[in-house]
Amino acid sequence: MNTDKVLDAKGLACPMPIVKTRKEMKDMESGQVLEILATDKGAKADMTAWAKSGGHELLDIQEEGGVLKFWIKKG
Repeated sequence: MNTDKVLDAKGLACPMPIVKTRKEMKDMESGQVLEILATDKGAKADMTAWAKSGGHELLDIQEEGGVLKFWIKKG
């Protein structure tokens, strides 16, 4: 998937992956895609809810070797 930016939030506990994602998204243009890497299992529910409440589109979630990968398109 084409991404405009990658955010490495591995090793961070909730709510830091969301805090860092929000900060990165502020600097991005509408329509750009941010890839987030996280190891906190709670991030799956958090990212889904955060993207929806913020008007962003969660394009995909994958898990690979204990690392969750999210692709969020800025609304």
